[in-house]
Amino acid sequence: MNSVIYSNRSQRWNEGNGSMVSSFILLAFSEFPDLQVPLFLGFLIMYTVTVLENLGVIFVIRINPKLHTPMYFFLVDFCYTSVIAPKLLGLLLVEDKTISFEGCMAQYFLGCTFVITEMFMLAVMAYDRFEAVCNPLLYTVAMSHQLCSLLVVITYIWAVIFSSTLTYVLLQLSYCGPNAINHFCCEYSALLSVSCSDTSFSQMACLVISVFNEACCLLIIITSYVFIVVTVLKIPTKGALRKAFSTCASHLTAISVCHGIVLLLYCVLKSKSSLFLVKVATVFHSMVIPMLNPLIYSLRNKDVKETVRKLVYLKCVFHSL
Repeated sequence: MNSVIYSNRSQRWNEGNGSMVSSFILLAFSEFPDLQVPLFLGFLIMYTVTVLENLGVIFVIRINPKLHTPMYFFLVDFCYTSVIAPKLLGLLLVEDKTISFEGCMAQYFLGCTFVITEMFMLAVMAYDRFEAVCNPLLYTVAMSHQLCSLLVVITYIWAVIFSSTLTYVLLQLSYCGPNAINHFCCEYSALLSVSCSDTSFSQMACLVISVFNEACCLLIIITSYVFIVVTVLKIPTKGALRKAFSTCASHLTAISVCHGIVLLLYCVLKSKSSLFLVKVATVFHSMVIPMLNPLIYSLRNKDVKETVRKLVYLKCVFHSL
């Protein structure tokens, strides 16, 4: 295995950009050879559940007009998982763990785009909660379908701009071997760890962009919730504050977990240290959270639960006939 990893045959020379590799080897969880099959089964179950949950949410939303709300318009998104999971499952099954240089950069670009999109979707959902609590009578007008579509488009454009910038920064580095990446995906800090260039600028670029995006998202979220709290405190109804935060609890939980992991990965951990922690955090972000999000949001909604109960009842009646 080591002779393959450190082989010079996978390297190519580019005069304009220094020494480059034509492919990388993703080591994934090769340090745990006895756990390859259990990990494969675990990740396969998580990915399958994630896909089925999101498809189920889409189906339930389509058949129940009460769920045609901006909250569920922004909720359904399992793109990031679909960028990471197929390659991860393959790495746990096959001996060939290589990924082309171009494929690696493409995976990073797509993954980064969807991570930034997810962050700003949470901010948009905070604004949606603000409109729902502070302007309930004008909510359907303020959060029109056209505005929701515009917010989604703007979010993706914003994400593509910054992910393109970070991908360009990575492309300016030299990767002269060894070409083994101690990760299961082409994550930013893992790529920096195998670069033979000075990565100080790359680390600074990632830190600046990450902090800027975090600051923008948190500013929107904090501002929205400040207005929500102020509005609820003015309501004389007993327990109004508790009811409002009960409604927003799932969203606040998603914000804490998502932004906590992003800060850990891109603002705290260094490229050449804590790589195992980076892998664990990435697994949690790319596999566990997307699996839990539909459950966290949907199971707290009485309309969703009622629709599911009706579907189960109709299925039972159909089979009994």
